[in-house]
This record gives sequence, structure tokens and C-alpha cells, in this order.
Amino acid sequence: MTRAELLEKLRELKPWLEEQGIVNLRLFGSYARDEAGPDSDVDLLVDLSQPLGLRFYSLAEELTDKVGKDVDLLTSKGLRNPHVRASALRDCVEV
Repeated sequence: MTRAELLEKLRELKPWLEEQGIVNLRLFGSYARDEAGPDSDVDLLVDLSQPLGLRFYSLAEELTDKVGKDVDLLTSKGLRNPHVRASALRDCVEV
């Protein structure tokens, strides 16, 4: 899957994600840099409009099914490592 194809899928899912409490969806990592290979996962940085609790983890699994690639879902607050945070924010592509 190309970066453009992935972004199209994510944009189609955006209304559903917003209903689930996920806002400010951003792609980072190898797909954002357009360097993804066949085994690359999809790294998404999100903000939450409401606390999701354990639902957050099931949403990552549902996204994996809907996108067809493994999805790592992180919140902005969850990016505590300053080096990882800087790298992710540098690569971010708004969805």
C-alpha cells in the first residue's frame, strides 16, 4: 500500500474515528516519510475528545482490520520519550 492509498483510507475512516472519540489524526513513521515496506506498520498519532479507557486498545485492533495493516495508535500525551516525540512530530502528516 502506498502512502497516498493509506491516507485515502484513513480519510474515509475519519468520520467513524471522530464518532469513537479520536480527533486530530496524524500519520507518522515510515508511511509518513513515504519509506514504508511490505512489513511496515501504520503509526498514528491522535488526540482524544473524551477518555476512552480500554476502548482505545480495541480501536487500534479495529483500525488494523479496516486498514489491512498493523496499526500502532498513540496519543500525543503518550509520546513521553523526547527523541521519539521529536521524530514523530517532524514526520507527521495531517489526515
